[in-house]
Amino acid sequence: MMSAGRLPTTRWRLREGNQDIEELLVRELGISPIISRIMMSREICDPDVVRRYLSPSLQDLHNPFLMQDMKEAVDRLILAVYRNEKVVVYGDYDADGITSVVVLIHFLRGIYPGATYHIPDRITEGYGLNRGAVERFRSQGIGLIVTVDCGISDHDAVAYARQLGMDTIILDHHELSDTLPAAAAAVNPKRADCRFPFKHLAAVGIVFNFLIAMRGALRREGFWRNDSYPNLREYLDLVALGTIGDIVPLIDENRIFVKIGLDLISEERRIGLRALKQVSGLEHQVIDSSKASFTLIPRINAAGRIASAAEAVELLLSENLDQAEGLARKLDGFNRKRQAMEKVIFKEILEKVEKGIAVGESGPLVFASPHWHPGILGIVASRLVDRFGRPAILISLKDGVGKGSGRSVADFNIFEGLKRCQAHLLSYGGHHYAAGISIREEDIAPFSKLLREIVRENGPEPDFAVLTTIDAQCSLMDITHELLSQIEQLAPFGSRNPEPVFCVRNVSVASPSIVGNNHLKMRVSHDGVSRNSIWFSSGQYLPELSAAVLDIVFTPQINTWNGNADIQLKMRDVAVQPNGDTIRIVSPTS
Repeated sequence: MMSAGRLPTTRWRLREGNQDIEELLVRELGISPIISRIMMSREICDPDVVRRYLSPSLQDLHNPFLMQDMKEAVDRLILAVYRNEKVVVYGDYDADGITSVVVLIHFLRGIYPGATYHIPDRITEGYGLNRGAVERFRSQGIGLIVTVDCGISDHDAVAYARQLGMDTIILDHHELSDTLPAAAAAVNPKRADCRFPFKHLAAVGIVFNFLIAMRGALRREGFWRNDSYPNLREYLDLVALGTIGDIVPLIDENRIFVKIGLDLISEERRIGLRALKQVSGLEHQVIDSSKASFTLIPRINAAGRIASAAEAVELLLSENLDQAEGLARKLDGFNRKRQAMEKVIFKEILEKVEKGIAVGESGPLVFASPHWHPGILGIVASRLVDRFGRPAILISLKDGVGKGSGRSVADFNIFEGLKRCQAHLLSYGGHHYAAGISIREEDIAPFSKLLREIVRENGPEPDFAVLTTIDAQCSLMDITHELLSQIEQLAPFGSRNPEPVFCVRNVSVASPSIVGNNHLKMRVSHDGVSRNSIWFSSGQYLPELSAAVLDIVFTPQINTWNGNADIQLKMRDVAVQPNGDTIRIVSPTS
């Protein structure tokens, strides 16, 4: 009998259905029963809501003036335009912050020349508005600071700017403390007094809403002659990248932005993105959320991680192809360097984690080192969460102070956890899944101990086993080209709108083999139907699966090779059934 001990331990959960609602959606919309089940499983049940979901439109955006302080923010910036006041847009060094800066600067430069931008250096300045930057702005004659993707926690710097005679507009989406900074306007949907119905915008989505509001106000004032006002739809390629990059839920307005924006990226209208696609090996290709996430966005992020985010800003603002190609090559080089650094750090931490597991240690992963580049730690923390299913915080030490990045799992809100540890922290910020901290080196041990206790409050050994959620159980006969065509309407996929996941039980395996970079390829059969499948980075499981009967969990896709298009199952998980008995966790759990 084969041992399944090498297979990863996971829990499978089959989403609940509602036959009456599913049949209603099939009748009203003419969709497949499987697509109807997916809609039901994601709690999208009303036929009109499903129609809007399947056909996202800018007409379905909410009124931006529902955001608290939106009118004040628009009025203050319009006043700066009429006064020809110097304005600086102050952003963050990740893809969301970079695209936020580019969108706002591009718009402002189209209506008056007094707009500049600044993104702080990750190492020397750190995240958020700081006093040193405020002093420089005053010396440059800046009258208004507009923070994007930061600012909501920068009470001291905002107050200092006011003391020096400068106003601040905040356009941010991060979690708030109990008080707001002393800004001219603080636009953040997460404010308790904000009536805007969608709370999960990325910063670039808030900036886009701000421009809708500002353009509308300027049009009403007759600012543009002959109706030659900017077409904001053209900015949605950038809005899509920032939204995907910040891993916010791809529902509601985010879904609209990303759906339209990915089409614009595929059309290659923006010179900077055309150059970035070329250097990424995606020239003339259709871009989906996966290609954006794993190819384009890492190169944008790499500039802010290990070099200057201004390189990425200038690429996305560029209107000269030669300049754009040079900048794209720079970003590609930064990304290669980032990958090499990440690989070294991940290997070092992996050895520590696996040694800890061997001696029975569990709970959140907290590690620190003076040798780690702080710009890489968030990525490595994400890889650790994916590998071990636990929260992870990695800290880079310098002169007795650590800067850390944390990532978490669905069952643990890392921001709330850090809030309870604030006595050990110099500063912290973030949201449910990601956070940053600043901490004294001597406080790391007590911080780690307290965080472990908080995580364990729901039990002595919290279950962070990876949960695989299944949309529908079906047969291989159900997986057709027509179904895949309807599945494509559910895209773009991402947070809160994942690729559909299906389960087929009791399949047989033929011709398993390892291909490419440790990918497991096999032919699976069930009820007279066979399909090719691929399980990425899982070649080590070949001995467990040879000649086995399996329950499989997968996402169906079209695999195009040498001009031929065939259905392929992208494997998510498997369970081996020797003698017809499942030998690891496969039963759906609530």
